[in-house]
Amino acid sequence: MPYRYLDDIAIADVAFEAWGESPEEMFAAAGDALLGVMLADLAALGREEEMTIELAEDDLEMLLFAFLNELVFFKDARLLLLRSSTLSIGRQGERYTLRADLWGDRTDRCGDLLRTDVKAITLHRFRIEQTEGRWRSTVVLDI
Repeated sequence: MPYRYLDDIAIADVAFEAWGESPEEMFAAAGDALLGVMLADLAALGREEEMTIELAEDDLEMLLFAFLNELVFFKDARLLLLRSSTLSIGRQGERYTLRADLWGDRTDRCGDLLRTDVKAITLHRFRIEQTEGRWRSTVVLDI
């Protein structure tokens, strides 16, 4: 599991670190960590819905912030819990771009798997760093 939950960062919220050998692996791990807060068992999530999203931001941190917020948006607006099957990050001029193929299921079909509702991604202590060839992010969720 390329993420872990942090108990000592936020009292009323949930915090996690996600990591990977590439930004893509780190983004996918952060998405799974977010979903792991909301679901008791990630492996039990159905694959009834599929979609592709594309995002662009001026820096990598804001791209991760936008990606995670997009997952929360789909949960709230379309009642979808989503995971990434493929995810690519590139550059277009001065901007970072993301294209992700997502799959998942509606919240009303998740039943007993549902745990905590995430309201938003916060910017409190939000960061990405690259050390020793590994990418690591720290994220605090408002629940």
